[in-house]
Amino acid sequence: MDESKVMVVVPTYNEAENLPTLVTELLALGLPGMEILFVDDNSPDGTGQVADDLARQHPGRVHVVHRPGKMGLGTAYLAGFHYALDEGATFVVQMDADFSHSPRYIKQFVEAIQDCDVVIGSRYVAGGQLDKRWSWWRYFLSWWANSVYTRLILGLRAQDTTAGFKCWRRATLEGIGLDRVRSNGYVFQVEMAYLTEKLGYRFCEIPIYFEDRRIGRSKMTVPVKIEAALRTWQIRWRHRRARRSAVSR
Repeated sequence: MDESKVMVVVPTYNEAENLPTLVTELLALGLPGMEILFVDDNSPDGTGQVADDLARQHPGRVHVVHRPGKMGLGTAYLAGFHYALDEGATFVVQMDADFSHSPRYIKQFVEAIQDCDVVIGSRYVAGGQLDKRWSWWRYFLSWWANSVYTRLILGLRAQDTTAGFKCWRRATLEGIGLDRVRSNGYVFQVEMAYLTEKLGYRFCEIPIYFEDRRIGRSKMTVPVKIEAALRTWQIRWRHRRARRSAVSR
C-alpha cells in the first residue's frame, strides 16, 4: 500500500471522555499518511476543548472543526468531507466517536478500497455481528430497516444501508457531488448509500462487530428512527434523475 493521505472524519457531540483513547488507538495503527478530523458541534461537555488539546499534542495529525451548535450528523459529515478533500485526502474514513466502530478495521478498509470505490463496515454480511446485549426488538428494528425497508424502497444491493463506518475514495465523493446531499440526520447514511449505487460506484462490504457505545448515551432515539423511515421516500424522489458530478477539484 502506498502512502496516500487518509483522513478519518469523526463528528462529535458530548464525546469528551472518548476522544483521548480514540486518538491513541487510531495513531497506534501506524498508517502512514493518516490524519484525524473532529467536527464538533459546540458540545457542552467540553469535547471541543479536548479535541483542541489533542490537536496541539499531535500537530499535523489531529485537526478540529468547530461549529456553533448542534447542526446535525449529516452536515457534520459533509463539513468533514469537504475539509478532507480540501486538504488533499486520497481516502476518507467516516466513523463514530463512541467505539461502536473499532479503529482496528481501518487498515482492512484501506486495503480493500484498492479494488472498489467505497468500503462499507457491515453488520449484516456473513461474519458481521451486533452487540449481543441488544434486545430482540432493537435487533429486529435494525435488521428490518437495513435488510427490508430501505432496500425494498430504494432497490439497494448493500446489506447494511445505514452503516456509518465507511472508507471513501476521493473520486467517489467528488462524483457523488456533496452539494446535492440534503439529509441531516441518520438518514444521511441512506442517502449516501443510494447515490453510491445509483451512480454506479463499486462498493464492498467488510464484516464488522458493532459494539454498543462504551461511554455516554446513544443519540439514536425513536423519533430519529421514524424520521429516517419517512425521509427514505424523499431520497428516492429527489435523486430520480441523478448523474455523476463533474470532478472539479
